[in-house]
Amino acid sequence: MELAHSLLLNEEEYKQLGEYQKAEFIFEWLQFLERLLPVTSRADIKENQKKLVEQLTSLLNNSPGPPTRRLVAKNLAVLYSTGDTFSVYQTIEKCNELIRSKDDSPSYLPTKLAAVVCLGYLYKKLGRILGNSFTDTVGNVLKAMKNAESQGRYEIMLSLQNILKGLGAAAIPCHRDIYKAARSCLTDRSMAVRCAAAKCLLELQNEAVFMWSTDLDSVVTLCFKSFEGSNYDVHLAVSKLLGTVLARALTSKQTTVPTKHNSRRISLEEVMELLGTGFLRGSSGFLRASGDMLKGTSSVSRDIRVGVTQAYVVFASTLGGHWLERNFSAFLSHILDLVSQSHPKAIQNQMDAIGCRCCVSFILRATVGGLLGEKAQITAAKEICQAIWKLKKVVDASMSDSNLETRISTTEVTASQHVLVCALQELGSLIHGLGTTAAPLLQDSSTGVLDAVVSVILHPSTAVRLTAAWCLRCIAIALPSYVSLLLNRCIERLSALKSSPEAVTGFSFAIAALLGAVKHCPLGIPHGKGKVIMTVAEDLLCSASQNSRLSLQRTQAGWLLIAALMTLGPAVVQYHLPRILMLWKCVFPSSPKDLETEKTRGDSFTWQVTLEGRAGALCAIKSFVSHCAGLLTDEVVQRLLPPLPSAVGLLTQLSSISKSYGNSLKTSSTVYRHKLYELLAVLPPKIYEGSFHAVLKELVVDLTIPDSQIDASTFLLPPLCHEDDLLLLGPLLQESDHQFIEEQLLLGNSVAGGSLEYDPYSIYEKPAKRDSVPKPLPPTLSVISAATALFGVIFCHITETQRLQVLEQLLNSIKQTKGSRQQIVQLNVVSAFSTSLKHLANCKGSLSPEEVRRSALTLILGALESNNPLLRCAAAECWARLAQVVSDSAFTAGLAQVSFDKLKSARDVVSRTGHSLALGCLYRYLGGISSTQHLNACVGILYTLSQDSTSPDVQAWALHSLSLIVDLAGPLYHVHVEPTLSLVLMLLLTVPPTYTEVHQSLGRCLNALITTLGPELQGSSATVSALRTSCLLGCAVMQDNPDCLVQAQAISCLQQLHMFAPRHVNLSSLVSCLCVNLCSSYLLLRRAVVACLRQLVQREAAEVSEYAVALVKESREDFASDINIREIGLEGALLGLLDKELDQRLCQDIKDTLSHMLTSMAVEKLSFWLKLCKDVLAASADFNTVASIDTTQEEETTKVDDASILTSESDERFHPFSNPRWSTRVFAAECVCKIISQCEKAGSAHFDITLAHERKQRDLRDDFLVLHLADLIRMAFMAATDHSDQLRLSGLQTLQIVVRKFAAVPEPEFPGHLILEQYQANVGAALRPAFAPETPPDVTAKACQVCSAWIASGVVSDLNDLRRVHQLLVSSLVKVQAGKEAQSQQYNESTSTMEILAVLKAWAEVYIVAVEKQKNQSATLNHSLKTANSTEESCRDVTSSASGLADLVQADLGTLSKLWLAALQDFALLILPSEYASQLPAEGGAFYTAETIDNARPHYYNSWALILYATALWLTSTGFIVADPDEGVNNLSRPVTPTTMCQDSSSRPSVKSPEDVNTDRFHLILGISVEFLCSPRSDVAMENIIACLRALQTLFDVPWPRSKIGGDQELAVELLNVLHRLILTRESPDIQLAALEVVRLILFAAQEHVKEKRRSAEVDDGAAEKETLPEFGEGKDTGGLVPGKSLVFATLELCVCILVRQLPQLNPKLTCSPAVQSGKHLLLSEDGSRLVSAALLILSDVPAVCSPEGSVSVLPTILYLITGVLKETAVKEQDGQLPLPVAASLQALKGLLSSPMARAEKSRTAWTDLLRSALVTVLDCWDQADGLLQELDEVSLLTAITVFIMSTSPEVTTIECLQKRCIEKFKVTLESKDPLVQYKCYQLLHSIFQHPNKAVSYPYIHSLASSIVGKLQETEKSKPGNAAELQVVQEGIKVVTALTAAAEEEHRAHLVTCLLPILISFLLDENALGSATNTAKNLHEFALQNLMQIGPQYSSVFKKLMASSPTMKARLESAVKGNQESIKVKTAKLAKNPGKSSSIQLKTNFL
Repeated sequence: MELAHSLLLNEEEYKQLGEYQKAEFIFEWLQFLERLLPVTSRADIKENQKKLVEQLTSLLNNSPGPPTRRLVAKNLAVLYSTGDTFSVYQTIEKCNELIRSKDDSPSYLPTKLAAVVCLGYLYKKLGRILGNSFTDTVGNVLKAMKNAESQGRYEIMLSLQNILKGLGAAAIPCHRDIYKAARSCLTDRSMAVRCAAAKCLLELQNEAVFMWSTDLDSVVTLCFKSFEGSNYDVHLAVSKLLGTVLARALTSKQTTVPTKHNSRRISLEEVMELLGTGFLRGSSGFLRASGDMLKGTSSVSRDIRVGVTQAYVVFASTLGGHWLERNFSAFLSHILDLVSQSHPKAIQNQMDAIGCRCCVSFILRATVGGLLGEKAQITAAKEICQAIWKLKKVVDASMSDSNLETRISTTEVTASQHVLVCALQELGSLIHGLGTTAAPLLQDSSTGVLDAVVSVILHPSTAVRLTAAWCLRCIAIALPSYVSLLLNRCIERLSALKSSPEAVTGFSFAIAALLGAVKHCPLGIPHGKGKVIMTVAEDLLCSASQNSRLSLQRTQAGWLLIAALMTLGPAVVQYHLPRILMLWKCVFPSSPKDLETEKTRGDSFTWQVTLEGRAGALCAIKSFVSHCAGLLTDEVVQRLLPPLPSAVGLLTQLSSISKSYGNSLKTSSTVYRHKLYELLAVLPPKIYEGSFHAVLKELVVDLTIPDSQIDASTFLLPPLCHEDDLLLLGPLLQESDHQFIEEQLLLGNSVAGGSLEYDPYSIYEKPAKRDSVPKPLPPTLSVISAATALFGVIFCHITETQRLQVLEQLLNSIKQTKGSRQQIVQLNVVSAFSTSLKHLANCKGSLSPEEVRRSALTLILGALESNNPLLRCAAAECWARLAQVVSDSAFTAGLAQVSFDKLKSARDVVSRTGHSLALGCLYRYLGGISSTQHLNACVGILYTLSQDSTSPDVQAWALHSLSLIVDLAGPLYHVHVEPTLSLVLMLLLTVPPTYTEVHQSLGRCLNALITTLGPELQGSSATVSALRTSCLLGCAVMQDNPDCLVQAQAISCLQQLHMFAPRHVNLSSLVSCLCVNLCSSYLLLRRAVVACLRQLVQREAAEVSEYAVALVKESREDFASDINIREIGLEGALLGLLDKELDQRLCQDIKDTLSHMLTSMAVEKLSFWLKLCKDVLAASADFNTVASIDTTQEEETTKVDDASILTSESDERFHPFSNPRWSTRVFAAECVCKIISQCEKAGSAHFDITLAHERKQRDLRDDFLVLHLADLIRMAFMAATDHSDQLRLSGLQTLQIVVRKFAAVPEPEFPGHLILEQYQANVGAALRPAFAPETPPDVTAKACQVCSAWIASGVVSDLNDLRRVHQLLVSSLVKVQAGKEAQSQQYNESTSTMEILAVLKAWAEVYIVAVEKQKNQSATLNHSLKTANSTEESCRDVTSSASGLADLVQADLGTLSKLWLAALQDFALLILPSEYASQLPAEGGAFYTAETIDNARPHYYNSWALILYATALWLTSTGFIVADPDEGVNNLSRPVTPTTMCQDSSSRPSVKSPEDVNTDRFHLILGISVEFLCSPRSDVAMENIIACLRALQTLFDVPWPRSKIGGDQELAVELLNVLHRLILTRESPDIQLAALEVVRLILFAAQEHVKEKRRSAEVDDGAAEKETLPEFGEGKDTGGLVPGKSLVFATLELCVCILVRQLPQLNPKLTCSPAVQSGKHLLLSEDGSRLVSAALLILSDVPAVCSPEGSVSVLPTILYLITGVLKETAVKEQDGQLPLPVAASLQALKGLLSSPMARAEKSRTAWTDLLRSALVTVLDCWDQADGLLQELDEVSLLTAITVFIMSTSPEVTTIECLQKRCIEKFKVTLESKDPLVQYKCYQLLHSIFQHPNKAVSYPYIHSLASSIVGKLQETEKSKPGNAAELQVVQEGIKVVTALTAAAEEEHRAHLVTCLLPILISFLLDENALGSATNTAKNLHEFALQNLMQIGPQYSSVFKKLMASSPTMKARLESAVKGNQESIKVKTAKLAKNPGKSSSIQLKTNFL
């Protein structure tokens, strides 16, 4: 195929190819040419033009296929438009000749068609350049049309459309001719021709004025005619034409009309009247109404009505939303008038009425719901409300009038019902869509929405009452705050009007609908409502028999309420279950005998009441089983059982009862059947096993002798077919935007679809996925669907003989019926059997013996050859399921053989389609019949069938079946891939475009083939690339197909290809195809586009976005006007689409796509994304009047200004998004949060304004989030103050994130301030409305979080500013204190739990921050006191803010602490395991009620952790010393809360002592913590774990709790084990560090405990001998530690766990393994170092808890670990700093060595031995490391040795061998070249030389003093060159000075004489001093200072030396003189700024 890529056709190659390859080659070349021509230079084109034109025109004669001819035409047009045009006339002439040709053979047809297409494209591209040649052309084409067949007419229409497009106004001479031709085509018998004609006329009306002026009437009538007998595509095309023409007629300025015509403008009324005529009278014209019409027998055909309905929508959409807003009242009254009494013919029977109502609802939904913004929708809702009031008045008048014309007015009432139903439905949908934004509408008393709806509940018509109830349900879901109000109102009205039948049914409907709404309202209703409703229901049932006029209504109402109550779920129902079961038991006779006697009594009315009541009871129990499955225990099932046999008994008697009492019982008995079947289908079949036989008998009768003669296939079969197969049955069964009305066309003329009035019990159920209102079917149909479902269940559970009997009975009944009736029986039976196969497959049942299978086969075979395609489809599925259930390969092969034989012999379309689908379906359930033979046979047959061009249906079904086999045969299919692919391509290139069903099946085949090839498509071999090219070629052909569903297939194929072989798909052309179809009018195409985009942007978001924008800029063709990619990019276009789209799945895909784009591009295109979100959010700001901002307080004025600045930004510029819906705005707010988190991942510059400014200056293209802070705040503010509650929640969430992320960002222009400070007013203004009394609790709860985040962030330091937000929290706290009694009865009790806990949690967070700040302050304060006073100001400032915050909280702390403790107590009860449920308090806790316990739990889980931490802080701040004084009398363990207040004193336990109260509180906190830490779930928030650990730290920070845990060893060990487990399971270093801190405190508590015991023992036994002292501490006198009981063991375990995890080399088991012995040191991370240090410090404290013997047993372990860490981490660092773990291990070592145990007599010797070993280990470690000396840090090891020497008792280190090795190490180190090492070594020796014990220090002095002095003497010659060397010299001199002080008298003089010359050599004279380096000057000063000190100390030696050396003396004197002044200055400086050296000097002096 690569050879086809050239400008001219490669003819040599072409000639060598076979027939089909030629077609592919040509198509590939033409495709390449189409891409090449626009980018080729003009010169090249002119050079090759002649040859190219020849090649292209010669292709016309080659009978090209449809896609090829279109490409030839396009290329010719482009060629002429870029090259020369002089030969174009010859080409046109040639085309005309081809068209004129007399050859009518089918083989010549493609050539003619190609010529027609070619002309169209040439004129479209070249237009007026072609001069007047068009008249001849058009004439010629029109002449050809006269005897053209349908393909010809189709192409001619499309060509004429192109010609008109190209010529524009120039074509006026031909307009009339074209118009005439198109008129005839508009009613053509071929649907494709009608569509093409509609497109042609649509183009024509752009210029042909007469179409929308003089000929308007005839155009409209023509369109009506065209709708008759049309399909979905024709509806779309013609309604578009009709709507556009009428809109044009209305808006045009009719200036061009000649004067002789009446030139008045047509009015809106007339236009609407025209459309109305079609809707009401059909196409019979205006005057000549046919005879039928006059007699009132015929009704308008549904096709016309549906078409006109769509035309209304097109008309309104064309004129646009603004037009609709202005003319809404006229539009509404006209639309509602369509179903009013002024046209009784249109609604003469219920079916028609339902159909018309459906259409009207659709028009209103599509216009009001789709075109209007929220503001306009509210106005529209008011209009609708007015309409309802008007109708209400009419009804009232006619009901109250007792005049003679009552009969007439009752017809008015019945007629007004349909208008009311439509108005109420639309009002409900409108408010449902508006959500909480509709609040102002309902608050507006002048409109009176609620009053209007409630008043209509009393309407005489059931349909109106039900719709009014449904409307209330919509209002309740939209505005959850109204649920309780409405319920109360309805219950109250129901009780008041109990004697009116309308009121009883109407209000019971309303209550049931509202109860159904509750599960959609997360805030629920108060628990007590269930009780009230149950009482009302019981009351209705009990009083039903009192008044016969009302008994029917009351019975129905009572059971309806009970059934609706079940939807509230088990939590409510369990309280009423006993009463419900009692009622259920009473409603049926208790024995068969009673049933018999019942039959003899009563009349038809009492039977009607009885049946209604029993149907209601069945419905209630079904509702119970569906909604409260959790309550179906065995016991309950046993109580449900008894009435079932009599219910079934009554079922069997129904027919005889109906006979006795005539037809009046027909409906009641049908409803009873339906409800019983439905109940039995959801109950476990085991329960009613005994009744199987009786029920089956009835089912068979229902299925085979149905009441109705209605073909119910469209209800029964689609669920039984596979959804992929339904695609075969045309667009009606596929999802589309117009499905709501198109469904009517499916149903046949006898039924119009479902409606609420058929089954009032559906009012509380959720409507089906696509319906806005439930649409139950008429009882006769719903019985059949219930019967088929139940048959499926029972058939699985009966014996084989019974199965056989039933099947034979069913088969006989089919045979015995005839004609249409037979079809209906067959349909019912197949549905029932198919359902049973489904159940059998699910429960892994089987279908044996042979006879049963044979009967089943006969049954299905009959259906496979039925004339109803839907039934064939279901039968094929059933056929395959049969094979699945039997699961025997021989049987399956037999089935396939049956189909093979049929297909070979049969010639009729029906059996060929049925059996070909059956072959494909067989594969679906058997995962590929794994024989290649069978596969070959299948594929062979289907190949043949798919080429049967005489029947497109057979082709389509065969190809669909083939696609199933390709998909399911797996790897076996690989051998067939190539032939199948070439077959598909060949068909794609030859099948006419009008056979869309064939093209759709081809698309599915191609898709399946691509999936089968999968990742192989990436290969580079010749075969793979050929396959790949073929796939791409197929996609290209499908993309060019005019049918939208085929284009959707093409897109999903390309999507697959992009997934498997992304490099080979041309992304830019794919993206352009996607953008063009983004706003298609076909739902499935839009879905395919967005699904593809969603996949593309996951990999290449940036490219996709760029291509989209580039495409729009390049393309000269108009883009769909709805989509504005040029300005707002693809992202903006998608957001716009999201706002308009109603399909849930599509919306979800758009959101996913945008989220992926945001993730990958938000950081690069930050401004763009933020602007998009801001535009969406700001578009609604004008709607948000800032009324919610309170202006009463004076201090608030500033804030109001800020808020209004935010909302009233000038709105002159046009918004890219006009009035987006609230859901879109919520999505935008979520996007803002995502953007912030993306920026956080991207780097710190986004949150650092100085850095951001710097980088922005460096590169202007950079953009940072912090620069957009004002926008972020503004967006959060706009969202948080909106009317929509969802948006408010999102806004507050955004605000919280912004506050958290930017809290610490400083304001560079005002040092000491933070950047967020300037937004205080905005934050306050955003929060205040959330605390208003009418705000829903979830919003207030969220706002509390934001408040606490804001106060805690520390942004605001000024208390007055803080008070504003603080005040909000205080007001909430007041509300909490009011307690349960004060709760509003609006929502469920658990919502007040949520709000209270949110408030308490917010206070807890603020308190925690206040305490932390105070702590930090005291630390800074102490620090700043040490430093100078210059920082006093800032320090004062900080303290004031922190103490201020603490003061703010302090005021309410008393109350808070009680509430916190109460909340914790509740939480402790709620987390008890379920077996303790009986111990929970019956009345509930402080903040939850017993009934709502399950709903309250999550809220406690949400907030307990911070409350626990705050409580711990509060308790420790009081030091556990005080019990509250005001609690003297009350029960102290449980704080005063509303629940305990009411208890009388007798029930109170005796008063507890403060000690007990404290103990209780201590155990409460500890218990909750341990319970939580024992098993934190994996999804628990980190903050909770950390807060819990912090609470424990706080608790053990004070003595009293420490004494509790220290004294209770079991408790301490348990806590340690819990912490150990936590450390094992959580990787986070923060958690591990916090846990270690708790461990340290527990150990400290134990130490205190041991000390205390020892102290008291010493005091007690003061006089006794020391030997008898009992041993305290672990290990007693044996030294044994018991794992599990020992605190020490637990601590060691935990520390080892931490250490080994960070340094695996410490594990002795590992150390032996080769993996670790590489000897390389691992560098620890910063967190790792902190963890290791913390663990080491804990280790060093362990011996203090042991007895002396115990300490001996743990010491080896501890020493091993400490020296191990030292060895592993003592690595040299670049900066010479001591690593943290090393410092910690040295500190731990020092702590350990100075332990009193080392000196206690019982353990002294053992310790000494062990410590010596440890010292040896350290020394050995040095020796081992000689090989690696470059790494090891000598200083650390030397320090360790020094610690041993200094801290242990002398006997440890004074053994000669050890001492020698230590001295050796010092010697080696002294020789080090590194000045730092030398310096440290001197420091260490300094301390050793000063050791008080001579035995320790002398050996070192002897060995090392001389070398130190020697080294110093060397420095006389080579002076130190830099600061480091200087330090070494200074330190050395200090050592010698110290030695001198320590030496005995006789040696001292010698030392001084050594020292003085060295010092004097460092002095400089006056001249040298000026020019000396810094180092030399410092040395000079240092020497001088030392000399000044030494001179007076050893004056005799000094004088002697001076006398002996005059040079020295002279030098000294000159230095002293010359430097007198500078020394003064310097010393002052030194005193001010004590450096390192001086601090060390101080130490030396202390030693």
